[in-house]
Amino acid sequence: MNAKPDGDQMPPEHQEMPLIEHLLELRNRLLKMVLAVVICFAAIYPFANELYLWLSEPLRSLLPVGQTMIATDVTSPFFAPLKLALVLSVFVAIPIILYQLWSFVAPGLYAHEKRLAFPLLFTSVLLFYMGAAFAYYVVFPLVFGFFTAIGPEGIVELPDISSYLNFVLKMFFAFGVAFEIPIATILLILTGATTPEDLAEKRPYVVVGCFIVGMLLTPPDVISQTLLAVPMWILFEIGILFGRLARREVDERDSDEPAGE
Repeated sequence: MNAKPDGDQMPPEHQEMPLIEHLLELRNRLLKMVLAVVICFAAIYPFANELYLWLSEPLRSLLPVGQTMIATDVTSPFFAPLKLALVLSVFVAIPIILYQLWSFVAPGLYAHEKRLAFPLLFTSVLLFYMGAAFAYYVVFPLVFGFFTAIGPEGIVELPDISSYLNFVLKMFFAFGVAFEIPIATILLILTGATTPEDLAEKRPYVVVGCFIVGMLLTPPDVISQTLLAVPMWILFEIGILFGRLARREVDERDSDEPAGE
């Protein structure tokens, strides 16, 4: 039976912490998360209209001269920028939110778990931002270019600001989550749920699954489906690669641990 190294022992004070103290700690962490979102919202809301113009630029730049976006609801000019500011507040506060979650669970982790968890946490935030940036700078110009060019002759396009906001937020979420595939793959490998070899053998099914997910999460056109499915497949391959490296590091650490009685 293998013994845990001294550096990997769980702190005794954390083991004996009563349930009420855990709940109080969780409450304090949740309050800090909410406070972070509120502060971000207070800083972002004054610029909500300008941010909406920036967000709608990929579509507005493709509309014919003289055409613009419209508001079909009386309250849309107020609620659309408000909703954007609130979502952006959560988006900007994600690092703080995840840090608070990390601070809550970290005392209960062993040292080797902390060494793996923190890089994965940091990378997951970065990948989510990269997914949203990929959607804005690569996917939106192609998708909106396709939509604005395929319409029947004589049809005037006047996109609604609320419908546009719902569409782009859905795309941001879809691509942000899709870019988390390497993290999910690594976690599956590290937890022993699967192995890199098993995942590599299932590659054809994964490719088909990527295109099915792309079909479900994106508009019904081949361009946007492909632009989501192909990065998902590439990220899956990256996850297998880093999963092998992480598994090798864990195996080497386990082999170096002294044997117990």
